[in-house]
Amino acid sequence: MSSSAPQDTGHRLWSVDEHLADVLATVRPLEPIELQLLDAQGCVLVEDVTVPVALPPFDNSSMDGYAVRTADVQGASEEFPAVLTVIGDVAAGSGELPTVGPGEAARIMTGAPLPPGAEAVVPVEWTDGGTGGGAASGMSPASAAPEGAGGEVRVHRPAEARAHVRSRGSDVQAGDLALAAGTVLGPPQIALLAAIGRGAVRVRPRPRVVVLSTGSELVQPGEALASGTIYDSNSFALAAAARDAGAIAYRVGAVADDADTLRATIEDQLIRADLLVTTGGVSVGAYDVVKEALSSVGSGDAGAEDVAGGGIDFRKIAMQPGKPQGFGTIGPDHTPLLALPGNPVSSYVSFELFVRPAIRALMGLPESEVGRPSVRAVLKADKALGSPAGRRQFLRGKYDAESGTVSPVGGSGSHLIAALAHADSLMVVPEDVTSVEPGSELEVVLLG
Repeated sequence: MSSSAPQDTGHRLWSVDEHLADVLATVRPLEPIELQLLDAQGCVLVEDVTVPVALPPFDNSSMDGYAVRTADVQGASEEFPAVLTVIGDVAAGSGELPTVGPGEAARIMTGAPLPPGAEAVVPVEWTDGGTGGGAASGMSPASAAPEGAGGEVRVHRPAEARAHVRSRGSDVQAGDLALAAGTVLGPPQIALLAAIGRGAVRVRPRPRVVVLSTGSELVQPGEALASGTIYDSNSFALAAAARDAGAIAYRVGAVADDADTLRATIEDQLIRADLLVTTGGVSVGAYDVVKEALSSVGSGDAGAEDVAGGGIDFRKIAMQPGKPQGFGTIGPDHTPLLALPGNPVSSYVSFELFVRPAIRALMGLPESEVGRPSVRAVLKADKALGSPAGRRQFLRGKYDAESGTVSPVGGSGSHLIAALAHADSLMVVPEDVTSVEPGSELEVVLLG
């Protein structure tokens, strides 16, 4: 978008796709940094990571039991067990290993390296555990029964070569690609990086998103309500949604309907923001403070120099809910700012359509992965759903993957928070459709 002086482009009706494209054209992925593994969780990898050493790095046992030569246990049975001399213990982390010769066995623990001469592992349950009795259920602790590392063991079953042995490199080989650039690092990926010895990786950091609600009527949860006041739910919903999208979210308490206070608050927050999100005050009312405060940025008005650096356009989008929107950049670093409407459902739908993709773009994800997934589903309802002509409507829904159907939840009002809390999807009614009959197929955006 243009970086010229901000303007109100409300005379033009933007499509949802045009507004989103403008947002994504402006947002640039954050610069890569090197982070320690746990700090990199949730971040996007910017480099291919190859395996320096094979996993596992040596042949090792997958069972607690005895390392043996296969010839020594061939034909073994409970009636005619193979009797072997136990030459010692091999524990996980063992350094110097005993060599297993003819007629010998080494007691071995899960994860321990296979000693020289051994060809297979027989589980302890296939033996008498060195007790001279029947089948063992386990091994005595080495500290409590050091004699278990010596004496004799009776093996009741034969074992094929490599039985219960994890082969070196059976997971990954040295030189293999462990993780490709563009991978989002979750717990399994962090585990793999640690397993191959990587203590730090280069990633794009999680975006820092500041969420700020406006309105003199807003009271923080936990405080008493006075006449004409309501609890601030938007900042909590949007901060939680930002975290869910992969961001580090900072929630700012509600700002009263005063343009100078809002400009000062935004100036204070810029230092810790990669993206600013405001909610409320973007329509055409006399107290729509966000529009008043940010429309003057760059115009020479008092306080404008504090937050100047780009421009904010206020627009009307051909959608319901969420028609009034603001977008642009602000401050010396041209920090992106999205100004969302104040009705709870409007702000949440707007977040899913525009803010979530912006966060994911900042993370460095490709455009194909920045939005929520969508499916086609059949409408299951008692009556047709109406929709205004020329608007793309987003209705709350409950999606049933098994039947491929979606049912409406609550009405179309933009204040219906309870309905939103019970929905798991958004039903999309295109601009050129004014009625959707039960049994019709429509697009469904999955929120879970």
